[in-house]
Amino acid sequence: MDAIAVTTPAAAKSPAAAERVYLHVKGGVLDRSYEGGTLLTEGDLAEAVGVSRTPVREALLRLEAEGLLKLYPKKGALVLPVSVQEIADVVETRLLVELHAVAKVVNAVPPQLIARLEESLAEQRGHAEAGDLAAFAAADRQFHAEIVRAAGNRILAHLYDQLRDRQLRMGVATMHAEPSRVAKNLAEHTEILQALRAGAAHTAADVVERHVSWVKVLVRGEG
Repeated sequence: MDAIAVTTPAAAKSPAAAERVYLHVKGGVLDRSYEGGTLLTEGDLAEAVGVSRTPVREALLRLEAEGLLKLYPKKGALVLPVSVQEIADVVETRLLVELHAVAKVVNAVPPQLIARLEESLAEQRGHAEAGDLAAFAAADRQFHAEIVRAAGNRILAHLYDQLRDRQLRMGVATMHAEPSRVAKNLAEHTEILQALRAGAAHTAADVVERHVSWVKVLVRGEG
């Protein structure tokens, strides 16, 4: 009993500490507080988050597996810069996932999905009118994620979340890159919703492809 009482709290702290480091570093990478090319050390991260080095290593290994960092023994973790190829790969993979999801749900769209998409669209309009681009981008992401989740494949849904994280890091998930996209996104989201309501598979696929592919324009000039 005594052994259990001593070891259980320590065991419980480790995953929580590693998660805190993971969220801290990932947040910094995605919002570019940690720019590409930055070398992060275990000691600095441990001090910043207030943990030991062990959970820092766990968190960095997880982030390396997600392709955000490259670990160098005894040196630290390098934040990987965004490349033109990565942007193109993310867009291509997003298209594969979203076109699959639309094709799967369009012939028998759950009423609750339509309701959630309508709510999301109303929320996006409100954020657009208020000029809150960050909130608009979050609602935009939620709109697409609802469709992907409705397809019923949890692995794809998890992959999709990772893709949108990477897109956020690239700076193309916000409308700051091209402010005119706010109105275009609202119009295209409305088209997607209407196509799903009508069970128009080809129309839905065409709009999704046009809607996601605009990101390729931003690839030009980014490196």
